[in-house]
Amino acid sequence: MKRILKYVPDLMALFMAVIFLDSLRYKFSDHPKTQQIFGLLDGWAGTLGAPGLFAQTGLFSQHVIGSIELLAAGLLLIGLHPRFKHLQAGGALAGLLVMTGAVSFHLFTPLGIDPNGDGAGLFIAACVNLAFAVLLLAVFRRAALVELVKRVGAVLKPQ
Repeated sequence: MKRILKYVPDLMALFMAVIFLDSLRYKFSDHPKTQQIFGLLDGWAGTLGAPGLFAQTGLFSQHVIGSIELLAAGLLLIGLHPRFKHLQAGGALAGLLVMTGAVSFHLFTPLGIDPNGDGAGLFIAACVNLAFAVLLLAVFRRAALVELVKRVGAVLKPQ
């Protein structure tokens, strides 16, 4: 059983990366469903006094979110190599940040849990990725996250 459990974190990281990479075809091609989702979010943000926040050139545009997902997927995949487990923790951290936002926007904005009419598939994938990110960071890659923080700290430390 321990032998099988050894592969669980990498399988979770692989699943997360596949979900992130699959979403890129929608975000980077200006797919109508993506336009609808980000348009709805931008309209909602406009009612709060932040118009353009989710627009094509906004701070949280589909391209910005897609780029973070691409970074997360890359780090998760590179982290499959034993020497780079700390990068997998970085990918899980990036995934945690993006998926926390995604789940929150589905739950607390007019977006709702089923904006595409697909049985909430997008929302479910976001919830699974969020749960996997939490598990990777809190259980399986905690030491790798500490190592990553130390390495980043060493790079940013003034000489």
